[in-house]
Amino acid sequence: MSHPAPNEKPSHVPVEAPPGAASAAAQDPERYWLENVYQGGVRQLTPRAVIAGMLIGMVMCLSNLYVILKTGWSMGVTLTACILAFSVFSLLRQVGVFRNDFSPLENNAMGSVASAAGYMTGGGNMHAVPALLMLTGTLPGTGWLVLWLTVVAILGVVAAIPIKRQLVNIEALPFPTGTATAETIQALHGHGEVARQKSRLLGGAGLIGAVIAVLRESKSAWLDTHAPALLRLPLIPAKVSLPFITIRGRPAGDWGLSLDLSLLLVGAGALMSWKTGWSMLLGAVLTYGFLAPAMFDQGVITAVTFKAINTWTLWTGAALLVSSGLLSFAFQWRSVARSFKALSGLFGKKKEDAAADPLADIECPPAWFPLGFAIMGPIAVALMAYLFQIPVWAGVLALPLAVIMGVIAARVTGETDTTPTKALGPVTQLIYGGLAPGNIAANVMSANATGGVGLHSADLLTDLKSGWLLGANPRQQFIGQLFGVVAGAIVVVPAFHLLVPDASVLGTDQFPAPGALVWAGVSQMLSVGIEALHPSARIGAVCGATLGIVLVLLERWAPKKAKPFIPSAAGFGLAIVIPGSSSISFFIGAAIAEYLRRRKPKLAEATVFPVGSGLIAGESLMGIALIMLKAFGFMPK
Repeated sequence: MSHPAPNEKPSHVPVEAPPGAASAAAQDPERYWLENVYQGGVRQLTPRAVIAGMLIGMVMCLSNLYVILKTGWSMGVTLTACILAFSVFSLLRQVGVFRNDFSPLENNAMGSVASAAGYMTGGGNMHAVPALLMLTGTLPGTGWLVLWLTVVAILGVVAAIPIKRQLVNIEALPFPTGTATAETIQALHGHGEVARQKSRLLGGAGLIGAVIAVLRESKSAWLDTHAPALLRLPLIPAKVSLPFITIRGRPAGDWGLSLDLSLLLVGAGALMSWKTGWSMLLGAVLTYGFLAPAMFDQGVITAVTFKAINTWTLWTGAALLVSSGLLSFAFQWRSVARSFKALSGLFGKKKEDAAADPLADIECPPAWFPLGFAIMGPIAVALMAYLFQIPVWAGVLALPLAVIMGVIAARVTGETDTTPTKALGPVTQLIYGGLAPGNIAANVMSANATGGVGLHSADLLTDLKSGWLLGANPRQQFIGQLFGVVAGAIVVVPAFHLLVPDASVLGTDQFPAPGALVWAGVSQMLSVGIEALHPSARIGAVCGATLGIVLVLLERWAPKKAKPFIPSAAGFGLAIVIPGSSSISFFIGAAIAEYLRRRKPKLAEATVFPVGSGLIAGESLMGIALIMLKAFGFMPK
């Protein structure tokens, strides 16, 4: 099935619907769905679905944490979780652990739990927390931070309640990832060979990624001491400099232009668009091959290391990402306007009688929205004041702002499949930069609150879209989302402390953390003023902001034939703030996937997603395991 275009209103009528079904659904889509699609008697939010979703979600959360610190991006959770759950439960069913098959709606409910847990790294959480650590050198205790992330996520889940029926049931917004999830679940449970092939590819790629991580991170002395002779494999280097290329008399690798022997980055590149991939290569070559050497010659960059180079290039990349994100968001003004129209109806009188509502016993009661904010809102304000010294009035202001951002994020995600966290975060930072100047914690963590609410609201609605297509119970999915939120918060904070024991780890080759650098840079600029920057950094920021605007305008208004040759603003900007070697690996993955799509589209459709996801999961999880082994003294550091 092809995914509907962002501005095309897809039908939620089943493919094999009888004649006249489309007309009936258009007249009363909710009643048609209840009578023809809803599967009320089928197992959905069962204990095994909840437990599996929490466990898989926690694992995916760990993987996403590692990836976001490496690349600044969170990877998809739900599709991978559904494939994993289907594979595991099929195996357990074969060996006799379970009598009943894992049903499609159980898998869908499991996906809601897993996505809520896996995305605890998103919404600015793992941008704001490391940014706060970089700016202040300290963070709240583990328990307090778990509570903070949980409260923000619950507010996001609750914020989705009053707009779900309008966006999913009535307007039938595409929510492409939700649609793809429903299609994947149907394929998994309808065609055994398709499911088995995807499972094998996912598992095999994960194993390869894990082995590569061991070979890259292990030290020969440890292997010589502890491993059997047959397992004393030759280790591989982390990076290899581009051969035959020198810049200012130094190997290209000294400037960051090397091959990063990480299949995680190659797998991530395979899941991104070809345009983003080549844009990142272009950005890396221009930044590390030309711009950085020129600034080094002038004495602006004091050392040929990633951290020294990034201290200067950060301002150019951050300005490009923020300006392009805000302008792209501004061009979605129709979605924003529709969001405010929906928002205005949240507190109005309901015309219909609740007793006549056909979905009253299935949808979440409207009262859960104000009740949820009445309970969790004061807790959020108190945490802002106690943990981050945010004035109470500023914390109270963040609540309605978070609702507005949540409604906007949900609609934009429904229409474009992109949650505009990169735009909503800086918007909140700018607002609080004016309201509470000099208060770094207020600037960063208020943006975390609004970004987190927006992401979790959009995530729930994406899951509810797949449930709507499959005939699932939305109230059970809502409850499942809450289980996932708690699971994700419990695992992500201790894991972050393990990976990032102090701020010195951030902004390095090991964990570039580009998203955190951008958030910290914006907050720092608002705190000290742009005049405190080096004159060349100010020029770079202006040039970056201008380039971001130009790229967005060209993407929107250039002739159709020229658009494939216009660099992606997001890809180009990201390449400026991460190591050049990472961008090269992203490009390699994107190039391989694009070659397959053009030459062997069926093979690409069957392999690109499971192989890319497996490489990411395998290497990231093994990377975390190795760090734990080193931390507990089982491996040399």
